[in-house]
Amino acid sequence: MLRLLHYPPTPPKPEGVRAEAHEDINVITLLLGAEEAGLQLQAVEGDWLDVNPPEGALVVNVGDMLQRLTNHRLRSTTHRVVNPAQERAHLPRYSIPFFLHFAPDYLIETLPSCISAENPNRYPEPITAQDFLYERLREIRLA
Repeated sequence: MLRLLHYPPTPPKPEGVRAEAHEDINVITLLLGAEEAGLQLQAVEGDWLDVNPPEGALVVNVGDMLQRLTNHRLRSTTHRVVNPAQERAHLPRYSIPFFLHFAPDYLIETLPSCISAENPNRYPEPITAQDFLYERLREIRLA
């Protein structure tokens, strides 16, 4: 699924952020670089890091489905979009994410290479991509 996201200009001192912290439900998200800053990802330690890819680069986020498939070896990327600096508040922000999903009937089953004594299988019961999507949508109260 390809989306065009538009973040309108903000007042000079807005409250909150443009997009709250979240993870994507899908497998991976490919994001064409936005011209306006604001995208941040959360490091394992909890710090927020600005994402400033070079021109022409692609940002790749791991989603919840890939996290489950790899038994958390690859972690879903927590990210948000913060408000612009005051001198750039009058400018909109656009981004074009491509959300890659498994086919609805794909069975998400932990990859054997991602299971070990140190990392036991967190998901012994496989689930279809469609059921996983609905489960996550219910968890975040969107369904």
